Amino acid sequence: MADGGNGLTGSRVLLTLASLVVVVAGLQAAAVFLKPFLVSAFLAVLSLPLLAAFRRWRLPTWASVLLTMSAVVLVVAGLAALVGGSVTGFIDAAPRYSARLETLARGAESWLSRHGVDVRQWMSIDAVNPGVLFDFIGGSITAVASALSNVVMVLLTMAFILLEAAGFPEKLAAALGHEAADFGRLRRITGEVQRYLAIKTLTSLATAVLITLWLLVLGVDFPLLWGLTAFVMNFIPTLGSILAAVPAILLAAVQHGPANALLVMLGYVAVNMVIGNIVEPQLMGRRLGLSPLVVFLSLVFWGWVWGPVGMLLSVPLTMIVKIMLEHTDDLRWIAILLDASPPARSRG
Repeated sequence: MADGGNGLTGSRVLLTLASLVVVVAGLQAAAVFLKPFLVSAFLAVLSLPLLAAFRRWRLPTWASVLLTMSAVVLVVAGLAALVGGSVTGFIDAAPRYSARLETLARGAESWLSRHGVDVRQWMSIDAVNPGVLFDFIGGSITAVASALSNVVMVLLTMAFILLEAAGFPEKLAAALGHEAADFGRLRRITGEVQRYLAIKTLTSLATAVLITLWLLVLGVDFPLLWGLTAFVMNFIPTLGSILAAVPAILLAAVQHGPANALLVMLGYVAVNMVIGNIVEPQLMGRRLGLSPLVVFLSLVFWGWVWGPVGMLLSVPLTMIVKIMLEHTDDLRWIAILLDASPPARSRG
């Protein structure tokens, strides 16, 4: 029996799954090269409006790229200058915080034991060792700082991408010979990703500013560091805002006690509820086009493939995949499954 046009068959599904396995294996094998390249590409997409503004001043391409890259370098250097001292201070103080947190945990265990709750029956304080949390946080910050050694390579790659961006549509048209369809697809991918990254950057910046101010009011150490952490982690859907709150809450408990830690937690919850559930959806509208389940699964999938970089870029990467699938006749059914809502049925 003939395959009914776009209908699904077992062989097509199996072939698609087998191809997916091969692609994922290739992505993992090339992770060392692809991760910094993708970071460069997304930063370049985010910088395209600034590049276009310089081009409107009738500046040559090289001058526009130079000015754009100068602005990016100034932002990166400014952030490094703002939080560099905080990172060093926190790493130095982490052992002290760790010891203090262990003392608090053992005090809580003793208090519970005096009131008839024997936590040793189901959890050993030595096994959990809450002080390890600060060691882990300090180690993570050190790892991020060492990863900044890739910044030069990322910025260089970004500069070359911006240099190529001006003439790329013409190259694509000359190579493929049918400009309208393929350039339209490229333009849509660039536009959607650019819009998502711009809105996410603005909402993450607002989150970081509010969190920093709240921690300053409550007297928590290193508020700039936790604000930057909130900014970066806000790009990770669902889990990012939760993970960003943990170190600040623990530090507040160590410094000022449980009441202060509770206030810090309430501040994080309030900021993320307002920004994440009211402001961001209003700005995004329905343009994201991904169901909440797909957003969460994309976080898990890209995190598994590329680690933290994959988690940060999970949503824009999935958006790109969905747009490409929408323009591929025999794979459009996958794009429909990824969509936030089913397509409207034709009547008649």
